[in-house]
Order: sequence, then structure tokens, then C-alpha cells
Amino acid sequence: MREPWVVGVSGASGTPYAAAVVRGLLDAGQPVDLIVSRAARLTVLDETGRPFRDGHWAEDLAGWLGRDLTGDDVRHWPAGDIAAGPSSGSYRVRGMAVVPASTAACAGIAIGLSKDLLQRAAEVNLKERRPVVLVPRETPVTRSHLEHLIALHDAGAVVLPASPGFYGAGASATAQQLVDFVAGKVLDALGVPHTLFRRWSGELAADR
Repeated sequence: MREPWVVGVSGASGTPYAAAVVRGLLDAGQPVDLIVSRAARLTVLDETGRPFRDGHWAEDLAGWLGRDLTGDDVRHWPAGDIAAGPSSGSYRVRGMAVVPASTAACAGIAIGLSKDLLQRAAEVNLKERRPVVLVPRETPVTRSHLEHLIALHDAGAVVLPASPGFYGAGASATAQQLVDFVAGKVLDALGVPHTLFRRWSGELAADR
């Protein structure tokens, strides 16, 4: 039986993180169910110059990821389809990552708003006690942001801020290396193998 990872992309800046996570999952041979919020479509267009359209999602996703999706097991669910598969706990998935996770998405998931399919799917995975990783990118944060993140932590989610480390590539790290570091940490939290960054070995500048 197919058991995909759900990847939700909200409207926060940071769509390269989402692309890297999806590529990492597909590279590991994992099936993916993708939910791109309406706000995220504007962010994807702004940050990449590429549209993301329901009717042409496969073509748009291939362009966004920079890869041929032939042979990849990926499915797209419109964010407005609140009756879609991931809206129900009986729809089998392995877990979910929300990357990037806007403060609005975090708040909606924390209070059970179910504003759209992304929020509903995250709430379903929390109630089913499946792995849920949220990648907030906002900075600085307000008290209300922190309270919502604490509520999500207490509900069982992994709160994984987009905070790249430099030990993998050093101070001269490229933007892609920093993106891949965060994406790799997301995959670590989901238990999916990857080679997106060099792991700390206890030796300074080892293999760099």
C-alpha cells in the first residue's frame, strides 16, 4: 500500500527549502503528496519566477525542482480541496513536513483552524501521532509566535527553524549548501536517509 510523505508549502519566504526537501524525498525513493497553499504560489512565483498551477502542476513542479519527474511517485492535492485524501486520518501517510511554515500556518495548525488542506492535513497527522515537522522561517518572533510553536511542540510536532549550520561547508558555503543543510535536518527528523550535508565527525574542517 502506498504511504507517502505529505509536504505542505505555506506562504512564508523560503521556497528553496521546500524544493530541497521534496528532491531529497524523491531521491530516497519516497512517495510524496504535495500541498501548496494559495499564498505559497505567490511566494514561489516571486522567489523563482515560476508559476504553480493546479492544472499544470506536474510541469510546474518539474520546472521548480529542476528535475524530470518520470519515475518519481509524486501527487499534488489542491490546497482548497478540503475533502482530499490527506484530510482524513484513514488516508495512509507516513507523516508530514510543513516547509516553510508561515506564522499564520503555525497558528492555524496549533489552534485547529483547518483553514485549508495544508492545515487540516497537519492536524490530522498530529492527532494520528505521526511524525510532523514544521520549519518556521520568520525572524524575529513575537510572543504569540512562540506560544503557537510551544503548543505545536507539546502536540508532538518537531519545530525545526530554518537555521542552517556552517560546519558542513564552512563560512564560504553557497546558498544551496545552506538550504540543503536545513532540508537534510528535516529528512533526519523524518527518518529518511540522505547525503545533503557533511555530518559532524568530531574533527575540525574534516573533508572540507
